[in-house]
Amino acid sequence: MKLKVKTSSPQETMSVAEKLARSLGYPAVISLIGDLGAGKTTFTKGFARGLDIKENITSPTFTIMNEYLSGRKPLYHFDMYRLGSLDEALELGFGEYFDLTTLKGASIVEWAENTKGLLPERHFEITITKLNENEREISVEPKGLV
Repeated sequence: MKLKVKTSSPQETMSVAEKLARSLGYPAVISLIGDLGAGKTTFTKGFARGLDIKENITSPTFTIMNEYLSGRKPLYHFDMYRLGSLDEALELGFGEYFDLTTLKGASIVEWAENTKGLLPERHFEITITKLNENEREISVEPKGLV
């Protein structure tokens, strides 16, 4: 079952993400798919707010992963845009952040399409489509949960 929501501002996108973060069971892995500028980092900021994280959320474009430990649950924020291969991700030790038997919080992955074979079968796939300058369509699809 896929849920679709339209938002008309970055604040509304963050609000949708915040509500999702407050309603999910944990551990959780969330894949974010969308073009450059679609709002993946904006979505992550709202998700972090839903976990009561107070730190400034920034895209980990060059570091690949940022961790935020100050909230109700830890949040591991990945940007896989520059990831060279699945082997590179495994060499960096990222596999543990997607293991639902040991993960304590949430891992959220921008450019998740570059992680084929790394994410668990059971995760939430969120696609953000830019409709115009401010409007977005957010599609939430549970994968492997049924």
